[in-house]
Amino acid sequence: MAEQDPNAPTLFALATLPPTFMDLQDPEYAYMFGFLQADGHLSEQTRQRGKLTVEINVRDIAILREFQRLTPYNSRITERSRATNFSGKHHSATWSLCALEARTTLNQLGLPYGKKSRRITPPRVPFSRPDYLRGVIDADGSVGYTGQGFPFLSLTTASTAIGAYLCHYAKKVTGAQRMIKRNTRDGIYNVLYTKEAAVLLAEHLYHPGCLALERKKSAAASLASWVRPPGMKIRPPRKPWTAEEDRILLAAPTLAHAAAELGRSQSSCQVRRWRLVNGIGTSATPESR
Repeated sequence: MAEQDPNAPTLFALATLPPTFMDLQDPEYAYMFGFLQADGHLSEQTRQRGKLTVEINVRDIAILREFQRLTPYNSRITERSRATNFSGKHHSATWSLCALEARTTLNQLGLPYGKKSRRITPPRVPFSRPDYLRGVIDADGSVGYTGQGFPFLSLTTASTAIGAYLCHYAKKVTGAQRMIKRNTRDGIYNVLYTKEAAVLLAEHLYHPGCLALERKKSAAASLASWVRPPGMKIRPPRKPWTAEEDRILLAAPTLAHAAAELGRSQSSCQVRRWRLVNGIGTSATPESR
């Protein structure tokens, strides 16, 4: 029996094994899962039948081809044109995946069947955080410049957990604090970062060589050239109101007395008092100094 040559390359040296499907510590899978949570739809029928679908504008079809490349199961991409409420002719691309094993993996990681917009949460397993958040923002967010020429990065979501997680993570990256609150019109959270905070967050999430929508990757890269105009003041950080400050504010004889005791502006005290008197914002919320 021939002996093995100790100098021969091992099997693992000959080829790098691909990552396990949906290993969220892999940056590409973390991004893909974030995108699927925000923009995918998982449906199920009888006899364990079901389907994962992602429908997006055909201009972004390249990202669906990347998902297809990353998925070791049969899947397909189709295109269609139809009229919508926003366009006379909308051309879209849809990626479809039916494999039960793949659907089970995604569901166990946190992609619910059926309506999911309020139910999705960040993964409860180790995951690549910036890549996951980039996937969520690519699907349900925006990056670019405002009409006034200021850089911005935003996320629109119905999920309290996703909105709160972005605020938590972005504060570590940029130092900017955001407090989420559903808008009254449709119950959606709109989390917005502008100016330096947007530049820092975009640079962190859209790192070189990352998997992303090309148009948003280009928009994120363009933010790096922004410089604050001379003379534009930087707003001081927001200071949360406490229950004790609310008590002092309501007990003060005048706004001037309250402002002096609390170290806040009279306008801030006036707005806070109005909210308290009218039953709005009775818990501690951030207000401008």
